[in-house]
Amino acid sequence: MPKVAYHLDLPETPSSVVVFASPHSGRDYPWSFLRGTILDETLIRSSEDAFVDRLFDCAPQFGAPLLRAGAPRAFLDLNRSSDELDPALIEGVRRTGHNPRVASGLGVVPRVVANGRAIYSGKLPLAEAERRIGLYWKPYHTRLQALLDTAKAQFGESILIDCHSMPHEAVESMLRKGGARPQIVLGDRFGASAAPEIVELVEQAFSRAGLVVARNSPFAGAYTTMHYGRPSRRQHAIQIEIDRGLYMDEAAIKPNGDFHAFRRLLRGVIAEIAAIGHREQRLAAE
Repeated sequence: MPKVAYHLDLPETPSSVVVFASPHSGRDYPWSFLRGTILDETLIRSSEDAFVDRLFDCAPQFGAPLLRAGAPRAFLDLNRSSDELDPALIEGVRRTGHNPRVASGLGVVPRVVANGRAIYSGKLPLAEAERRIGLYWKPYHTRLQALLDTAKAQFGESILIDCHSMPHEAVESMLRKGGARPQIVLGDRFGASAAPEIVELVEQAFSRAGLVVARNSPFAGAYTTMHYGRPSRRQHAIQIEIDRGLYMDEAAIKPNGDFHAFRRLLRGVIAEIAAIGHREQRLAAE
């Protein structure tokens, strides 16, 4: 089993309303899991948000915590509800209504990785799914809500930035509509998970760094933004998808030659996002 449910990097002095989280960058693949999959050690990583945790690891320097998954996405998907159980994979689970994520094999315990490649040759016992949820899903989300509650208690508001990566080909279809290929996609559930002025500030941070930004297409956010985005309660959630081609060799799952330069570029973006609360506090004091 993966050693821990999550890793938490805290700032020496908390000073931001923002909480950064990386639910899909976990890469602790235990031997027992690798032995049970029909995929090799490269293919099993194909849906992992590789190196996203490294891209955002400077967040604590700007007063914001960074929560990083311990378990890999192919083992357990932290961006799904704990009840999104796949009857095609897990024994004893009944089909209840149509859930497109579960139907495609991308439930809380995934049946497939990228491009629909099956992870297992057979089914898993329900007890195994429940064990993964109890040991990894519940601790991660309990800690995430606690971080948001702490920020809100300290500063009157909390903003979750849920950090992800997307395959370079994911926005290929958008080129046919004209314009530049989006490099960053912000998801706010079409306005439901975050106040528009906050989403605008996040978009401006990326745009000022010279990155092309789109909103909600093709990714509007999944469980995390839907569950934690409560703008009326001053708890906001925004999903960020970054084009993997900017910083990694997708086939080899290794940083490419632009990794360090892109990481430096992103550092300025992260600093600006972490300062959103500071800016609002200064305006309120004027």
